[in-house]
Amino acid sequence: MTTLSRRGLLKAGLAVGGGLLVEVSLPSAQAATAPEAFTPNAFLRITSDDVVTFILSRVEMGQGTATLHAQLIAEELGIDPTKLVVEFAPSDRRYDNPLLGFQITGGSMSTPTSWEPYRTAGATAREMLLEAAAQSWGVQKPECVAEDGAIHHPPTKRSARFGQFAEAAARLSVPEVKLRTRDFRVIGKPVPRIDAATKVDGSAVFGMDVQVPDMRVAVVVRCPVPGGQVKSFDAAAAKAMSGVDQVVQISSGVAVVAKTYWHARQAAAQVKVEWDEGPLAGFSTAALLETHRKLAREGGGKRVRSTGDADSALGGAARVLEAEYTAPFLAHATMEPQNATAHVTDSKCEVWAPTQSPGILHEEVKKLLGYSGDDVIIHQTWIGGGFGRRISPDSTLEAVQISKAVGKPVKVVWSREDDMRHSPYRPAATHWVQGALDAQGRLVAWKHAVVTQSILADVGEGFIYSMFAGAPGFMKGMTAGLAVPMFSANDQSSFEGIDTLPYGIPHVAVDFIRHQPGVPVAFWRSVGHSHTAFATESFVDEAAHAAGQDPVAFRRELLKYEHRHRWVLELAAEKAGWGKPLPKGHFQGVAVHKSFGSYAAAVAEVSVEGSDIRVHRMVMAADCGRVINPNLVEAQLEGSAVFGLSAVLKQRITLENGRVQQRNFHDYELLRMHESPKIEAYIRHNEAPPTGIGEPGVPVVAPAVANAVFAATGKRLRDLPLSLDTAT
Repeated sequence: MTTLSRRGLLKAGLAVGGGLLVEVSLPSAQAATAPEAFTPNAFLRITSDDVVTFILSRVEMGQGTATLHAQLIAEELGIDPTKLVVEFAPSDRRYDNPLLGFQITGGSMSTPTSWEPYRTAGATAREMLLEAAAQSWGVQKPECVAEDGAIHHPPTKRSARFGQFAEAAARLSVPEVKLRTRDFRVIGKPVPRIDAATKVDGSAVFGMDVQVPDMRVAVVVRCPVPGGQVKSFDAAAAKAMSGVDQVVQISSGVAVVAKTYWHARQAAAQVKVEWDEGPLAGFSTAALLETHRKLAREGGGKRVRSTGDADSALGGAARVLEAEYTAPFLAHATMEPQNATAHVTDSKCEVWAPTQSPGILHEEVKKLLGYSGDDVIIHQTWIGGGFGRRISPDSTLEAVQISKAVGKPVKVVWSREDDMRHSPYRPAATHWVQGALDAQGRLVAWKHAVVTQSILADVGEGFIYSMFAGAPGFMKGMTAGLAVPMFSANDQSSFEGIDTLPYGIPHVAVDFIRHQPGVPVAFWRSVGHSHTAFATESFVDEAAHAAGQDPVAFRRELLKYEHRHRWVLELAAEKAGWGKPLPKGHFQGVAVHKSFGSYAAAVAEVSVEGSDIRVHRMVMAADCGRVINPNLVEAQLEGSAVFGLSAVLKQRITLENGRVQQRNFHDYELLRMHESPKIEAYIRHNEAPPTGIGEPGVPVVAPAVANAVFAATGKRLRDLPLSLDTAT
């Protein structure tokens, strides 16, 4: 009997439909014999059979980096970007993020960190191919042009594909090049996504798709309380079940290794474990909130911004405003659950993983096994959603431990329940904000305390060491012992967006109060901005209404020296028809925020019936400098709206007795299609250097919706997710 996976069935159906279907597999550790290659740099390879391949140093996880990087290369090389072949970068220091000093994709840095290197790579290859062609034809190089993947000599009407000159170009010296600064041919154009076809036909290999000869599948039974450890276990019943190979203990729990996922999952339910639940056994999020509130009002912590004298200004104000805002723990809830495949032998480890941080993963595996760097090979796969979750190496380290124990290749697969209950989360946060209005209704003072975790302090010394091991510059000499306290005490991700509050307020004081309850946390799409913007933009709105002023006009006056903030605010307001009549029962709210170097604004249009909040329309505007591909920018703004609305209206992770209460999408809901509003995305174009757009659209969603609900009801919603049951 032959069984087909859903993906296999899709492939079979496409093949029957008459199309030629090419199987795409991941590269093995041993490269096949290839045609003569021209590799002028780490990002580009052209072979004599005219295959032009670019190496993608920033992970593709749905945000469009493959297409964007293809456009950057193609702009200078002289080729249709859709004709390029993409290859994922191996773990290699040549592909480090130059701003961070290690190989990772996150922080909306892909565009700004690749803007010059990838164009330079294309220009370098072009100049060398032009020189090779000129020498071959005995003509002057300036008479030759590179276009459509070929070198042309118009005076003699000669043309030849790039591949014909690959071998000769490889023998030339690498030249200095000048980059095009205007009249772009590919940059700024809505080029179709180059990865769309492989995802539609099923040939793209995600982590879950990896198949290795003699591979086993493992399911890990983990403690229901984060950080808990195995005291003892009884696996007799599981070992007796069909398809089960072995049951082994690893650092995170007890692993059931079987022939298939279903065999392993069924047997895992039969493993009896006695747990040491550790210090979080009695933890609850309700108690954490009370602790946060107490700490916020007591003050103290680290002052991260001080302008003027906020306390004196508050003491002499015509009116003082006070408000508390809370944000819960949040799961990443990626569509592809966590997984990884590893094959460990006595001398080598090979890993296939959907990771955002191949460089960090390489260091972590090397350290775990005690192997040299050359003995650890990381194969990057396509990723079914990252959002920061796949920076963590947890599932891969499980696969490595299990493979070493059983002596076979092993794929670890987390169920949705595993993912929801055993992952690191977006930290919970509480904000206590005080503001002062003068007699003319001007906002003259702002005092802000935020209580939350430091993500860097939580991930610990090992992670910090892995990030900076071998990194260049000042990071190279940094020891783990110095790095952790330095970064956790100044962990800007905990308060980012507050310390750089753009409004023209003469007296500002911002305090970060670090509280580490022990719940595992991680970077989540837009990181600290996801809760800081909710507090700042909600409070600005409260100040506007208290002053009796229009929220857009109030912000515009405070932003008169912050042009790019004001530009996106005005663009969103104009496109949303701010101040114009709305359908009966509809109301608008606005927010503007800068994050990751980009500026975003949103206007939400909502209605409220009873306790039901319905978002009918989201108008998103962004300024991310020069735009490489407007389609990708618009898609990220649209996706940010949906991602943000899910969190704003539905999502929270709660713990009782140390146990996460949510299990799956029935109690950790995503916005459904019938609930999704009309989303409009607008770009404020300019020629500033490009900045990221994967995250900046998220922070403005929550305050825009909350402010719209106030316009509709006169009630302030200061706790996420928004609920009229907590209105004040």
